[in-house]
Amino acid sequence: MIKYWQKMSDNDFRTMGNLYNTKDYHWALLLGHLVIEKLLKAYFVKKISNYPPYTHNLLQIAVKAGLKLTKNQQDFLDTLTSFNITARYADYKLKFYKRCTKNYTETNIAQIRRLRLWLKELIKK
Repeated sequence: MIKYWQKMSDNDFRTMGNLYNTKDYHWALLLGHLVIEKLLKAYFVKKISNYPPYTHNLLQIAVKAGLKLTKNQQDFLDTLTSFNITARYADYKLKFYKRCTKNYTETNIAQIRRLRLWLKELIKK
């Protein structure tokens, strides 16, 4: 199960990069959410149970997995969770689309990359 979640996360990471390259910034950030969600679920499976929580709330998954997070990490997980909602639902989509400039997306993808590497290291231990 851990390898499954990691592989799915790696696939989404590649797709996130492809979407960024084609300037589909809001979709790239949605995929960034999924990259981290799947790694959190891999960590949860490693530490707690083969059945990760059935939620897209990243902070909730991290807390249930027992991860020690900084305030910045907690805030960023909340931000990433909002990408999942705002990129999918029509009433939020246009506002989110306008917010997803190249600079905004680059900044968030840089944070996703750092968080991804940190989680991958934790899973290896």
